[in-house]
Amino acid sequence: MTRPSAAVPADPTAEEVANQLAAVVGRLLRRLRSSSSESLLTPAQRSVLARLDDGGPTTTAGLARAELVRPQSMRLTLGALEGQGLVERAPDPADGRKSVMSITDTGRATLAQVRAAKRNWLAEAVAAELDGAERRTVAEAAALIERLVGS
Repeated sequence: MTRPSAAVPADPTAEEVANQLAAVVGRLLRRLRSSSSESLLTPAQRSVLARLDDGGPTTTAGLARAELVRPQSMRLTLGALEGQGLVERAPDPADGRKSVMSITDTGRATLAQVRAAKRNWLAEAVAAELDGAERRTVAEAAALIERLVGS
């Protein structure tokens, strides 16, 4: 069930831990992204849907700033999402010349499917690869990582 883990120095430096953590988290994120590829959403589209779901309606410019992309790129992403019925456009109540984008019920359902696929893959991997003591260790590490990111 379990494989031997890589040797960890008795007292690793902060830099060694940071390097290892960044590499492992990067690989984990890539695996999570690939676990939900059947949704036919790009990472940018998934990110925009999540931002609209979590933060509520906003303008194209607001989304572009939040996602650190150019407004032209955001318009393309939103156009693709709108074409799939995952987001909708409405006049901005504060400025009728602008539009506000919001996630649709279909968008929420699609996002929920993507998130469930990721969680399911990770839960299956944890169940298949880790014993009880290792799962506790990973849970403790997750709590420490949570503390690091300040959430």
